[in-house]
Amino acid sequence: MAIGGNDDRLMSEINVTPFVDVMLVLLIIFMVTTPMMIQGVEVSLPEATAKPIASETEQLIVSIDKNNQIYINDFKIAAENLNEKLVKILKGRTDRDVYLRADKTISYGMVVYVMSEIKGAGVEKLGMITVPDDDTSDDKKK
Repeated sequence: MAIGGNDDRLMSEINVTPFVDVMLVLLIIFMVTTPMMIQGVEVSLPEATAKPIASETEQLIVSIDKNNQIYINDFKIAAENLNEKLVKILKGRTDRDVYLRADKTISYGMVVYVMSEIKGAGVEKLGMITVPDDDTSDDKKK
């Protein structure tokens, strides 16, 4: 008669703790790497129905006219020099916000090129300037 006995039977239960640990590590890895896989140009677009923003400081505005000529505020800049000019301008500024104003007739490729040059200069926030929609007639509501 054995008291307390020698139990030589195999344990048939599955230990899920290592499985859960591995799953949590994989989840964390995917959560960290997923934002790095997103590509594209990050832009904060203002709504066209928004009211103008009042500001005490002079804003840095990059404009593209209908002839694909680029201006920083009122000064004409060659497209090849946009990045280096913005780097020099932003070096002395505390806020790194830039607003883009483009003519509606220019090509989408030109706008994307200018946006990539602006972001490449280290701009943190890029806003789009729009003209409010003046056509608020009742015909649109119907």
